[in-house]
Amino acid sequence: MDVKERIAIVTGGGSGLGRATAERLIQKGAKVALFDLNPESGGKSAAELGKAAIFVPVNVADHAEVDRGVEQVLSAFGGIHIVANCAGIGGSVKILGKNGLVSPEWFTNIINVNLVGTFNMVRSTLSALVKNSPDANGERGIYINTASIAAFDGQIGQAAYSASKGGIVSMTLALAREFANSGIRVMTILPGIFDTPLLGTLNEVARDRLGKQVPFPARLGDVSEYAALAMHIIENPYLNGESIRIDGALRMGFGRK
Repeated sequence: MDVKERIAIVTGGGSGLGRATAERLIQKGAKVALFDLNPESGGKSAAELGKAAIFVPVNVADHAEVDRGVEQVLSAFGGIHIVANCAGIGGSVKILGKNGLVSPEWFTNIINVNLVGTFNMVRSTLSALVKNSPDANGERGIYINTASIAAFDGQIGQAAYSASKGGIVSMTLALAREFANSGIRVMTILPGIFDTPLLGTLNEVARDRLGKQVPFPARLGDVSEYAALAMHIIENPYLNGESIRIDGALRMGFGRK
């Protein structure tokens, strides 16, 4: 898909992977709506990105909020061609820890944001993508979802996170097949250890130790590298129904705790 003059929604667009993706899209000539739960970072990012960006406060886990946000984008820009789902939360908690059993809400909250939130975005935007005029390849739109290598290499304490990201991977081919006759592609990116706000609370020693686990290059991933892959996926029409790892060949082992 040619990105120029296209309209995109990027969830989690206020920071990290989403912000980098939104910036790359705008550089290529797209208009972008930043969906984010944080009005401070979302509003600031939209202002910094200029007139081609708008901020829409949305909790992706709330389907009604997503519906309202999508209507706001359609009102502002008149359509939607690209949906990049970068919003997500993490957290590592043992089911039975020192303080007893974890609350059931811990599991459902992560599932609701990461997995249900991704589905909510697909559901609310699909009607708009289907209405687009097809390009020379017959393409009307594309979804880029964000999972994690934890979908396959889940660590201790990541039962909820791994399940949520594994669900996104499992949806990919099913959605690609469902939307094929409409000319809509579905792809998933599985980041490894990236330098995002999710890791922002770690000190430099811990961050350096994490980076050295990566075979090559032995460092944390840069958000611009995620954005570059997202852009290639958008522009390469033969990529569909697949999940791509971007992790420097990292395979997380069993770290006994």
